[in-house]
Amino acid sequence: MPVLTLETRAKWRTLLDSQTLLMPDERPAIIYLETEKAPITITRSQFVGEVIRCAAALQAVGIRARDLVIIAHIQNLESIYAFWGALWLGAVPSMFPTLTEKLDPDLYMDSMAELTRNSEAKAVLTTDAFAPELAKRCPCPVYGSSDWLPGCGDQTENTNMMLRRPKPDEIAFLQHSSGTTGLQKGVALSHQAVLNQLASYASALKLSEQDVIVSWLPLYHDMGLIAGFIQPIVQGIPLVLMSPFDWVQHPALLLRAIHEYRATLCWLPNFAYNHLARRVRSRDSEGLDLSSIRAFINCSEPVRNSSHQLFLERFAANGVNASQLGVSYAMAENTFAVTQTMVGESANIDMIDLDALQRDLKAAPAVANTPHVAAQVSCGKPIANTAIKIIDDQGGVLPERSVGEVLVKSDCMLTGYYRRPDLQAFDADGWYRTGDRGYIAGGEIYIVGRSKDLIITAGKNVYPQDIEAAAYEVEGIHQGRAVVFGIPDEREGTELIAIVAEVDETDEEARKTIYQTLRQQVARATEVTVSYVSLVGRGWLIKTSSGKTARGANREKWLAERAEGLL
Repeated sequence: MPVLTLETRAKWRTLLDSQTLLMPDERPAIIYLETEKAPITITRSQFVGEVIRCAAALQAVGIRARDLVIIAHIQNLESIYAFWGALWLGAVPSMFPTLTEKLDPDLYMDSMAELTRNSEAKAVLTTDAFAPELAKRCPCPVYGSSDWLPGCGDQTENTNMMLRRPKPDEIAFLQHSSGTTGLQKGVALSHQAVLNQLASYASALKLSEQDVIVSWLPLYHDMGLIAGFIQPIVQGIPLVLMSPFDWVQHPALLLRAIHEYRATLCWLPNFAYNHLARRVRSRDSEGLDLSSIRAFINCSEPVRNSSHQLFLERFAANGVNASQLGVSYAMAENTFAVTQTMVGESANIDMIDLDALQRDLKAAPAVANTPHVAAQVSCGKPIANTAIKIIDDQGGVLPERSVGEVLVKSDCMLTGYYRRPDLQAFDADGWYRTGDRGYIAGGEIYIVGRSKDLIITAGKNVYPQDIEAAAYEVEGIHQGRAVVFGIPDEREGTELIAIVAEVDETDEEARKTIYQTLRQQVARATEVTVSYVSLVGRGWLIKTSSGKTARGANREKWLAERAEGLL
């Protein structure tokens, strides 16, 4: 069967038509990497065998077709087999993060309890170590690995008995869209919608059987699940995979994987470009060839031109060039990609007047290297069978270069929010309101921030992400560990801006330098005055279970601690 594209889409009915599942042979399906351990190569035949074994194990503990199975596991081969084993039975799997030191335990447990209760989950699969604690909070059975996997050996003879062929419009799996209190909205995606996404996106990427995808991305996030997991398995393209925890500690692992396996596609959130550029030591990148990559695709966070330039300068000697730096705008509700820049070409940079953006919500062109100019990076044009429009607060469609809310319509949208009839996904005309704010220029989409995060101060429209990006340029402030929010001020009649940033420095003079530098950097980069700056220790910030900064929860924590005199 050829690679799934727009041209071959009609030949595919469900995700179980995966090339990896239908053509089990000795070609690699997954190459799993861990630091200081030998690579584990899983052939297609081995992959199918493990999937069937897991399907039998799930069946043995009572999982049936249409049952929701939550996989709250560390990212490893067991969790991968469990996901596809559930699909094999016709059950509905959903990847969920396990508790880590970066997550608030109470927030995580509350989120998990609410998720399993609202979604009527049949079971939760997790680690042996975590199962007893999680079982105290969840209303459904919680299984550690030793509770469900043992005793199911070779199940090849039972393949046809267990395999269930779902209808194309049946729900295949759930992704979870995060909010400030955790993962609460189960995004229900049908086999049909996912295959439509994979076909359109493969065409945009010019995907072929010669591609090799490399990923460290967590599978509970749409970028990791779709681009870095389901796509290569369905397409029969080798996947070089590593744990996100391992990658964060040893970022050069990704670069070595690209070099050794001649990887061609790699998706990264914006912070990863900075992390790689700043954390990979010269001796760890020496001699590595990254020229095989057709595209490093920036996705899931506001894209920063400065991050691209930092990455490009750091790894130019390793074969990285501007034409490899692509961008995608994506969301779980659209399965994944909404747009994609042209592979093989660098993303367009739009220089705009910052005053016009903040004052008039207009993306007025400006000259580079002049005052009051901001660089916006294009996310590309919509992929096939996907449409975008920009609307104002009254619902009117805006012309090019006017900033408003982004709406999306496609053939790969969610069926709905799982068991949440109170949440309407679409407007009366079938458009999905993303909550993101952006503009269109030359047919390409530019994202500037989230509607709910917008701060209006002294008549200026300020996006917290811009200030956070400026903060990360200050030495001593951790990447991804700062949060900005607005504080209403009745006396001033406007919102004041507060920033909370984590630092390790304890010396009072050094902290004072960070404090002053931070204020200066924000003023210089955004021409906005920050009213409150709080430097806090590591671990202060609240993150959602998906690892995103819980802006609202941090705002409430900051207000509470200020009221108690702790900040």
